[in-house]
Amino acid sequence: MRAVIMRVTEASVTVDGEIVGALPRAGLLVLLGVSTDDDEGDVATMVRKIAELRILPGEAGAVEIGAPVLVVSQFTLMGSTSKGRRPSWSRAAPGARAEAAVDAVVRGLRERGLEVETGAFGAMMQVSSVNDGPFTVLVDTSGSRTS
Repeated sequence: MRAVIMRVTEASVTVDGEIVGALPRAGLLVLLGVSTDDDEGDVATMVRKIAELRILPGEAGAVEIGAPVLVVSQFTLMGSTSKGRRPSWSRAAPGARAEAAVDAVVRGLRERGLEVETGAFGAMMQVSSVNDGPFTVLVDTSGSRTS
């Protein structure tokens, strides 16, 4: 599982001209990709990282200060560009499996008490954000289930 986590002052997702998810105040925008080999351990690690990474002002984590989170599924994060000019998506989980994993991450964040908004899985989305800092980190759970 791979996530690009951005500290933002604002963020929203639009589908067909309609806003389907938006942060009510400054928080985190999470672009989330699911791989073919991700499991419950990866979900748990990702939930913990998103909730607890000390990347908000004052070195706070989202769960510590109640910062909202906007989670947007993005299979392209699993693309490989190691060969040729066309990315390979073979590591991206199939739609139903990826959607279940993204839903599990959202559910886990909500269980931690966080306010979570989402995009629309599988839809063509326009994501708008204002990066604060800018501050962006990459979290990859492969091989880090104990970290």
